[in-house]
Amino acid sequence: MSTTQETRNKETYHRFHDAINSGDLEIISKAVDEFIHPDARFHTAQVTDVTAVQAQKRIWEILLRAFPDIHVTVEDLIVEGDKIVTRQTVTGTNSGEYRGMPPTGKSVTYHEIFIARFADGQITDLWGVVDVYSQLQQLGHLPA
Repeated sequence: MSTTQETRNKETYHRFHDAINSGDLEIISKAVDEFIHPDARFHTAQVTDVTAVQAQKRIWEILLRAFPDIHVTVEDLIVEGDKIVTRQTVTGTNSGEYRGMPPTGKSVTYHEIFIARFADGQITDLWGVVDVYSQLQQLGHLPA
């Protein structure tokens, strides 16, 4: 893959990331449609038959309801060939229902790592590992 394509993929990721940090579900939904291929796969520990587009829209709907001030900071971004790897820190205050539990008013800081594969300027595969355990501990839903 050329350096030009790697640069383009990095720029695309940053534009997608900027949309996520907008806090606006409509902007995020449009970005998902623009930057994630309709047939893209989302690979997580939970097996699902929904597309990456469907999964991302649902995830951000849930997260914005639970953490309206959610913010994702890219700590590291590595570009290699058709893939981007990011290590990110997520912060937010739980002021809405989350995972069937009422809001706690508590702030959380947790980490995640994502790998995105690109083709023709769009994400075609997305792998993610999110520290949900730490998140739920901070909310008081799991013992410390």
